[in-house]
Amino acid sequence: MASDASHMLEAALEQMDDIIAGSKAVVGFSNGLYDLGTPVSSGPLPVLQLAEELRLALELQVGDKDRNSLRSQLPCTTAQTLMDWLEKGSVNLQCSSNNETYQERLVRLEGDKESLVLQVSVLTDQVEAQGEKIRDLESSLEEHHHKLISTEEMLQQELFSRTSLETQKLELVDEVSYLKLKLVGMEEEHNHIAEQEKHHKAEVLYHSLSSYRAMGSSVKRWYLINVILLYSKFESLTFYVDCFLLTGKAEKTDDSTLSDLSPMSSGVESGQQSPVSPEDKKNQKSIQKLWGKIRRTQSGSLPADGSDSDFKRGGFRATAGPRLTCPGTSASARDMNAPFSKWSCDQVCAWMEEFGLVQYVNMARQWVTSGQTLLSSQDIEKELGIKHPLHRKKLQLALRSFSTKITEKSSELDHIWVTRWLDDIGLPQYKDQFSEGRVDGRMLQYLTVNDLLFLKVTSQLHHLSIKCAIHVLHVNKFDPSCLKRRPGDENKTSPSEVVQWSNHRVMEWLRSVDLAEYAPNLRGSGVHGGLIILEPRFNSDTLAMLLNIPPQKTLLRRHLATNFNMLVGSQAQQEKQEYLESSGYTPLTTTAKVRPRKMGFSSFGHRKKRTDDSTDYICPLDASQAQALLNGANRPYSGFRGLSPIFDRDPQRREQVGDLQI
Repeated sequence: MASDASHMLEAALEQMDDIIAGSKAVVGFSNGLYDLGTPVSSGPLPVLQLAEELRLALELQVGDKDRNSLRSQLPCTTAQTLMDWLEKGSVNLQCSSNNETYQERLVRLEGDKESLVLQVSVLTDQVEAQGEKIRDLESSLEEHHHKLISTEEMLQQELFSRTSLETQKLELVDEVSYLKLKLVGMEEEHNHIAEQEKHHKAEVLYHSLSSYRAMGSSVKRWYLINVILLYSKFESLTFYVDCFLLTGKAEKTDDSTLSDLSPMSSGVESGQQSPVSPEDKKNQKSIQKLWGKIRRTQSGSLPADGSDSDFKRGGFRATAGPRLTCPGTSASARDMNAPFSKWSCDQVCAWMEEFGLVQYVNMARQWVTSGQTLLSSQDIEKELGIKHPLHRKKLQLALRSFSTKITEKSSELDHIWVTRWLDDIGLPQYKDQFSEGRVDGRMLQYLTVNDLLFLKVTSQLHHLSIKCAIHVLHVNKFDPSCLKRRPGDENKTSPSEVVQWSNHRVMEWLRSVDLAEYAPNLRGSGVHGGLIILEPRFNSDTLAMLLNIPPQKTLLRRHLATNFNMLVGSQAQQEKQEYLESSGYTPLTTTAKVRPRKMGFSSFGHRKKRTDDSTDYICPLDASQAQALLNGANRPYSGFRGLSPIFDRDPQRREQVGDLQI
């Protein structure tokens, strides 16, 4: 509808332009005639044209005022001439072309004008209506624009709230991670405190047991001394009786003597008359056996009285009585100044109790007469009933130390310390087997592959862990506190310090490099500082496998490899890389097993005749290494070869430890 109205308005304007253009042309033509100043031709054609133009000009003058003003401006001569000319001749008012009079044409033009005015008014109304619509559309557009702005503001607020929620979520996740790390740390601390408390209770029980044993031995010694004193009193009283009988004064002194002897004699008489119980018989036999061991001694150094002659006057004072002693009561049961061969049976039995072989003490009391019995015997396990091979080895190593008179530093570490040492190297699952075998520091020094297999240690990785840990003990001269359990300065670590890290210290290092969630996976793995530094096959991939880091997490494994290389140092990393690139390299796995050595047919014949059937030590100490340790050399951790226990030179040992059963 708007397009139709615009077209009609355009047509009306074109018509008005044509009319205006026609009037302007007439005015211009008249002005041109006046401006020429030339005389008008007296021909009929110019006069007719001028008359026609005058008519058109007059028609254009619509209002009466315009016509009157134009008439007043016309000169009188011109008006008179025109009036005379028009009156003298008859004018033909008919149009020759279209037979239309001027009056009709004027009426038609006025009708056209009125129609145009009507159209213009209609178009004006339409334009106003369109303007109203345009204003309505503009108002609706402005309203939609305001709605759009408000919607954008709401969207910005929603985005801001979502961003704040995401930030809060990340903060909560970080807090949860921190709480998890704190929980893991508290669990580790709780476990460590529980282990320490357990070890403390074990030590307290051990010390209390030792004190009870010492109290028992002291009570036994006190009982023995009292029996000896009673026997000495009885012997002195017997001496008095003999003296009085010999001098013939027995009748005078009979009452006083019998009064002194009344407790002893009444006990003897009642024992003869009353029935004797089996317990009394046992006590009587033990007392008779004890009396058989009692001997008379001199008053000074208490030597044995060699003469069996009767009592002679002048030898001892009657009031003092003979001094009596018993074998083993003059010296302590742990007199280490005396040679082992001179030890008595009680001393040997007390030593075996402290040595951890309590179950064989009863057999030793029946068989052992002195320390020389153990040193010279070839059938110790038969006489003592030893069936456990590690107990036999423990006793043989101790006896060899006594015979050679060489005290090793490893002999100061008992089997209780070894159980704590297993905790430090990350192998607490073998504590029961080692405790049952009474494995002490000296047995660790001479531990073999077959011994480990007997202790149910079959994993190749655990063999290497124990091997490296024993090597660290060798280098530190079996210092019981050589392993580091507490964290220090993480930025100032060197391979010589890392090699002494315990399993717990390695877990602390994992927490310091943002791998705390994987640290608990090292429990029971046998990973400690000695294994990390000294084993060339132990690399970052092996550690990632033990930590259960999936191979898909390449960034995490790369992060672990970077920190691992910084930890072990450039030289150790170079050694590991060279071993990795060697032809016979086989990676470490958790499923690899160590199989026992295959014995030849000739090995069965003389097996029982050998005192030590194996020198295949898990960590042998070469002569050069022993000399370096004796000379007080500094900790030789700068390289692997030479002092490293890993590069075995014996091909048979390498074959035994290297062969796997998957």
